[in-house]
Amino acid sequence: MNQDTFFALADRLQAGLAGTEILFCNLGAEASDFVRLNRNRIRQAGHVRSAALGLNLIDGARQAEGRCDLTGDARQDLVRARHLLARLRERLVHVPDDPYLHYSTEASESHRQVGEAIPSAEETVAELIAAAEGLDLVGIWASGAIDEGLASSLGHRHWHQSLSFNLDWSCYLEADKAVKAGLGGFHWDTAALNHKLDALREGLRIMARPARTLDPGRYRAYLAPAAVNELTDMLAWGGFDLKSHRTHQTPLLLMTRGERRFDPRVTLREEHARGLAAGFTAEGFVKPDRVTLIEGGIFSQCLVDARDGKEYGETVNAASGSPESLGFDAGELPMAEVLARLDTGLYIGNLWYCNWSDPNDCRATGMTRFGTYWVENGEIVSPVKVMRFDDSLYHLLGDRLEGLTRERELILSAQTYDGRSTDSALLPGLLVSGINLAL
Repeated sequence: MNQDTFFALADRLQAGLAGTEILFCNLGAEASDFVRLNRNRIRQAGHVRSAALGLNLIDGARQAEGRCDLTGDARQDLVRARHLLARLRERLVHVPDDPYLHYSTEASESHRQVGEAIPSAEETVAELIAAAEGLDLVGIWASGAIDEGLASSLGHRHWHQSLSFNLDWSCYLEADKAVKAGLGGFHWDTAALNHKLDALREGLRIMARPARTLDPGRYRAYLAPAAVNELTDMLAWGGFDLKSHRTHQTPLLLMTRGERRFDPRVTLREEHARGLAAGFTAEGFVKPDRVTLIEGGIFSQCLVDARDGKEYGETVNAASGSPESLGFDAGELPMAEVLARLDTGLYIGNLWYCNWSDPNDCRATGMTRFGTYWVENGEIVSPVKVMRFDDSLYHLLGDRLEGLTRERELILSAQTYDGRSTDSALLPGLLVSGINLAL
């Protein structure tokens, strides 16, 4: 469904409203190619084309929401949508007033496209298979267009389309010995693919060596952007949403009280203007281009969705309390100098199964798993057996932080629950003087 078809459908639905009824129409659609690979061969390939219409019928302080799938046939879709609207109207008379109902009453419009047409999945996957010859590559490719639309009887007209690809992959040596990588973005780059494959081949060469067993303790370490992504994902669990802050349940509570802070080089922003996610909310609010979450190691602003904005009297600046387009400011450490600056310690490529071990102290735990190596005198010498870390982010992003890389990596979410995710993060690597390994 394109923009004109969606707006025409919304206009016909809104023409049937009665009295003081208000209607918000939201469209979520995608045309995606998926290719699953195993042993560097295509094992499953398919194309998904889907569209779903969400309706929110409002009358006074009451609202009723529903959703239906669309077929692409204009007549059939209108019948489905009108049937859904009739069901919402029947339901609305039985629901109580919603004290946190909040929507934009100001008409607005926008049209935005992110990314450009990339080669077909057939071409890019064929290039990948040829370049990865000899590797036991396992992963999934996803690419295509994601469309989001909003139309309301109050005059909102918004359309957003993102074109992207994402390759989530691992290369296996044997059993559980593997190295992992990700490659995603808006523009296909053969040089970037070859650079990733070179790094994977080198990782597998090192993985073939006897693994080193470390005793529990604190070790100097470098965390690659993929590992940093796991830490920032932890912060998204209550770290930035307004309700968690107002109810004192945020893991950054000590920071907001002025008792703890991150290193002054740590600045995190929600970069709505950069990311794949739409620049508007389902309630009609236009997101600002950016929201500074942490600036110079000190907490700055919360993410405020519509309901929290109504409850606490704050301006809406996000669709939810979790970042969708996180940006972590770069530092001055060249990626090429990471091993030399690390000297002796851990190179941590990925972290897994992370959770809070003590949210009051912003302390997280997780596993190192794939792509963790022991470094001596600036050279990788051996893989490291899986270890559990347990440490506070006030240390890893605070008093033990030695450097942030100059280069950053764009990491796209590989989640496909309820459609391809539009979440992304632009992250540097971290050099820290110590990370605690528990077992």
